[in-house]
Amino acid sequence: MAYGSIGDVRAAPTILHLDMDAFFAAAEQASKPSLRGKPVIVGGLGPRGVVSTASYEARRFGVRSAMPMAQARRLCPNAAYLVPRFQLYRTVSEQVMELLGRLSPLVEPLSLDEAFVDLEAGGVAFGSAAAREAGERLRRDIRAVTGLSGSVGLAGSKMLAKIASEQAKPDGLVLIEPGTERGLLAPMPVRTLPGVGPATGEHLRRAGMTTVADLAEAGEDELVRLLGKSHGASLYRMAAGHDDRPVVAERDTKSVSVEDTFDVDLHDRVRIMTEVGRLADRCVQRLRASGHSGRTIVLKVRRYDFSTLTRSETLRGPTDDPGVVREAAGRLLDSVDTTGGVRLLGVGVSGLADYTQEDLFAQAAEELAAEERAGEGRAEEQPEGEETPTAAAQAEPVEDPAQRRWLAGHDVTHAEYGPGWVQGSGVGRVTVRFETPTSLVPGRVRTFRVDDPGLAPSEPLPLVEKLATAAEGEAPVGQESPLARRPKSRSEGGGPGSGAAMSRP
Repeated sequence: MAYGSIGDVRAAPTILHLDMDAFFAAAEQASKPSLRGKPVIVGGLGPRGVVSTASYEARRFGVRSAMPMAQARRLCPNAAYLVPRFQLYRTVSEQVMELLGRLSPLVEPLSLDEAFVDLEAGGVAFGSAAAREAGERLRRDIRAVTGLSGSVGLAGSKMLAKIASEQAKPDGLVLIEPGTERGLLAPMPVRTLPGVGPATGEHLRRAGMTTVADLAEAGEDELVRLLGKSHGASLYRMAAGHDDRPVVAERDTKSVSVEDTFDVDLHDRVRIMTEVGRLADRCVQRLRASGHSGRTIVLKVRRYDFSTLTRSETLRGPTDDPGVVREAAGRLLDSVDTTGGVRLLGVGVSGLADYTQEDLFAQAAEELAAEERAGEGRAEEQPEGEETPTAAAQAEPVEDPAQRRWLAGHDVTHAEYGPGWVQGSGVGRVTVRFETPTSLVPGRVRTFRVDDPGLAPSEPLPLVEKLATAAEGEAPVGQESPLARRPKSRSEGGGPGSGAAMSRP
């Protein structure tokens, strides 16, 4: 059944775009009372780290996402600098996506903190008033469930809904009435439109086009001449306010990859090979978690001079075998000159499939090697009076507490003082602030040796304390469940290197 997602721009603002406000930083502030209202910057804390998210308090100093962390420290030296806690962010994201799924079966997640929703497909709204009410209700529910704020844009197309959510930031809602698109877009800079990055924006500026109105006035033929047929025609349509892209509930994963940027350039070939093997194993873990296998192995190498090389090899069939991926990545590395130093390595798998074609030769070789190892073990003579090592004795060695890495912002618990978070570490010491998301006042700060036996890493605590309920799915007495207030839909289908650093709260 069509819900108006394909075709002309809708006659009602029933496409919703949600963007959580400064998501990572806001989640950290919500979980750490001592940081609320203060500048917080989340990202890689190493010499080559970049800013992932900056709180609005930090943005007043000019700190922005993707900015080098060294530059952020110069602009805002008194901010709290924290290492990301993706386990917490994924948990909160799942809560938000569940709320969106209650609104409509057509939810298109773009990232952990951003998604489009087709309100019409869920029977929630067919006009402006109902769409606005659904958007406001969603914002209230997100606040109740997660303790965080989100900005909502409502419009007749995905492009305009996203523009509206940007205008709504922070913690607001903007609705663009169909028919007002051109007047709204006209004075906006060309970079507002999807597909216009720095290079395209500069190219258009040289041609005398700096606003969306300039693009519309130039005409389609001129934009095609400047940017090519596909890009020019698409940009002209968007400048005129036309965008018929549908909200897509399922996106096909095209590739899976991981990469690491190193604080110091790697020169040792053995170390580089080791890192490539480690990245291959991580990539396969992600590949298996997504339920896929892949045929094409990709190696990415960024050298000391920032030149980036990409090499790929296509296998006979799809695989999710870590040994096969490691070997392929190693062969690809053999074709790359790394003598000058390497600052970034990445391993990826593309050409994904939902099944695995086993490499029978590799499997047979592995089984033969296993049998040989077992035979060698039986042939060895055990010294008289000694027993064969047990499984427990052969287990991995216990981690040396003195070698623990205490990452700034991560969760810990102490046998005497309870839960807290790492405020900073260095020179054999770790400083912890003991507080929880529900603490009424900032917690006390204490410093320990890094090998303190009473201190241990812990899981993130929920941002919002769950109240006892009378039964599963029921709201607490006297409190209505946020999910219970939604209108009934037509279809009840379900929705879809860091280093230790001192922070200065």
